[in-house]
Amino acid sequence: MLTLWKKEDELQFLNEVSCVPLQQGLRHLQKAFSGFFEGRAKYPNFKKKHNGGSAEFTKSAFKFKGGQVYLAKSIEPLPIRWSRELPERAEPSTVTVKLSPSGRWMVSLLVDIEIEPLPESPNQVGIDLGVISLVALSTGEHIANPKGFKAKRAKLRRVQKALSRKQKGSNNRYKARLKVAKVHQEITDARKDFLHKLTTRLVRENQTIAVEDLAVKNMVKNRKLSLSISDASWGELVRQLEYKCHWYGRSFVKIDRWFPSSKRCAKCGHIVDKLPLDIREWDCPKCGAHHDRDVNAAKNILAAGLAVKVCGANVRPDRHKSDGSCYEAERSKK
Repeated sequence: MLTLWKKEDELQFLNEVSCVPLQQGLRHLQKAFSGFFEGRAKYPNFKKKHNGGSAEFTKSAFKFKGGQVYLAKSIEPLPIRWSRELPERAEPSTVTVKLSPSGRWMVSLLVDIEIEPLPESPNQVGIDLGVISLVALSTGEHIANPKGFKAKRAKLRRVQKALSRKQKGSNNRYKARLKVAKVHQEITDARKDFLHKLTTRLVRENQTIAVEDLAVKNMVKNRKLSLSISDASWGELVRQLEYKCHWYGRSFVKIDRWFPSSKRCAKCGHIVDKLPLDIREWDCPKCGAHHDRDVNAAKNILAAGLAVKVCGANVRPDRHKSDGSCYEAERSKK
């Protein structure tokens, strides 16, 4: 069908580019439909041209020579400002050119390399995710939430109001749309930069990392907290921790989301009946220990994660079950 399309007068622009990214686009479409029919994804949607896009070039459609990239049907090399150097003797197998809605072009080169594991560390940490403090560590450290969206909210509101006043289809509306997209890009870049630096630091410093398996999609249904939860980007933080631990030979453990990490005393194991969100510090009624809510939760997450690592099962709060007894044994050992 692609060959026939190229012969039509209305679709002559298809001949201006290499056939490889066109074929790759059809392969991606096939993958999207396969995911839909297998129940793993929604029905594929048409993407608007001004929202960006991507073109994927395989080995037959590009040349990497002298540290420069030449794409098929182009004479000049791409004017790339490199963010990092390619590993020595690494030959790219795929080049992907992306256009973001803000008008920024990105070039991604896929290379096959072996990642060396980091030296073993004696440290281990439990992480409690939050809104006020983005993460609280079992070591007692709080890492503040940068709140990237809140920092740019006034600027975003201003450019969005300006966009709403422009006539549809006009050149001024196009310029205003780019300004809105650039503010969104600034928010995204700041958030990703902070998360990458944080997750890399945690993976370098700790041999074992334990987190809660949170249902973020369900939590954002709370209208009062949805904006703060989305701005914190818990899902992306956990995703980065998981793949970086896999890369560098670290242990990454998710514990059961129903484990009462906040309501359980990390010292004696007593579970309080209620602990509202506005209570940030509390005293255990059984042993009298004073707890910071988030740090106490992080300590319980670490102990439960070590139990999961040893027992190979999810930890439940019932002490009479095997998982619970394993958690109690791990807590008492520590």
